[in-house]
This record gives sequence, C-alpha cells and structure tokens, in this order.
Amino acid sequence: MTAPAGPRKGRPRNADADGAILAATREALAELGWGGLTMGDVAVRAGVAKTTLYRRWPSKNELVVAAVAEQLDGLEMADLGSLRADIEAVVTQFAALLSAPETQAALLALFAEATRDPLLRQRVREAIIEPQKRLVIAGRAAAQARGELVADTCEEMARASVDIIFDTVAGTVVHRMLVSGEPATTEWISAFTTLLLHPLTEISAQPG
Repeated sequence: MTAPAGPRKGRPRNADADGAILAATREALAELGWGGLTMGDVAVRAGVAKTTLYRRWPSKNELVVAAVAEQLDGLEMADLGSLRADIEAVVTQFAALLSAPETQAALLALFAEATRDPLLRQRVREAIIEPQKRLVIAGRAAAQARGELVADTCEEMARASVDIIFDTVAGTVVHRMLVSGEPATTEWISAFTTLLLHPLTEISAQPG
C-alpha cells in the first residue's frame, strides 16, 4: 500500500502577523519614505522577527507591493441596481482610501520607485493593477444583466473596454487627489460619473 502523504513542512502563515507586517510597512512609508524604510524597522514595528518577514516577502519591493495591494483588495463593486450608483459607490470607496495619509505615502513612493525599476513596475501591474480590474468586470457584467450596457460580442474588445474604463477611473481619481490635491467631493464624484456614463450608455442606446 502507498503510505499516506505526510504533513506539509514548514509553519503555516499567520494572517494576524501578515496584517501587522503590512500595516507596519504602510506606517513606516508614511513616516520615512521609500529610502528610509528598512525591513528591520518594519519587523520591529510589527513585533516579528526579521526572519519571519523575509520568509514572507524576500525584498522591500515585494513587501511594499503587498502592503498596497492589501488595502486595494478591500474595494468592492456592489450591485446597487444601476450603473450610476455602482460607479459612484466604488469611486467613493477609492477616494476614501486615498484620503488616508498612509495610503497616499505608500502609493506615491511605490509609483515613484517603479518609474526607475522596470521589474518593480511589472510587479505593480501583476499584483495591484490587474487584480483591481475585477471591479470594472463586475460592474460591466451587472450593468449588462440589467440591460444598461450591451452584451460583449468580442472578447478582445471587451478586454480593451475594461482596460480603458479602469485607466480612466483610477487615473482620474488618483490625479484629483494625489496630484492636484483636491478632494473627491460628492458633487465631483457625481459630475465625473455623468461624464463617464455618457459614452458607455450612448453605445448601448444606439439601435442594432
């Protein structure tokens, strides 16, 4: 008889420790910036051994990417009954996240460093940008199910639409809050949503 598989080697990851480490990373970035952040300082702030930190994230690049990704993973695209409501809700969530000093510092430091490091830029795309396109995919699917948008007939065109919508929303909100330094007020979010909806719904309104 074949012997049963033994237990997996190594200690299981501790979700609480992971959360503490990533929170400490964002805190350190806000206080020290990219250049001042060290793995040792993060370990001290999180109350873990440096070896624990390196087992999870072997470099500062990986650690900071994970810290930013964790925050953005909390964004949700809820089906609120209309495309306008869905867009306004997710933009409001994103704006609230960007209003936190730790989030601002982490994103600005990460994006600045990524402009000088092609490998980091690729990691940002893989771990942060691409996963967040799930919000656009979910929002479009809900709007199509309600008849607000036409159904996709070409996978390539659908992917291109997702990319453009994501770039438009993320780029506009980031520019508004982190570059211009202006708040994303309720009035601004409503006006932006109106502008975004016009080309989307105009296509659906055209006769077939």
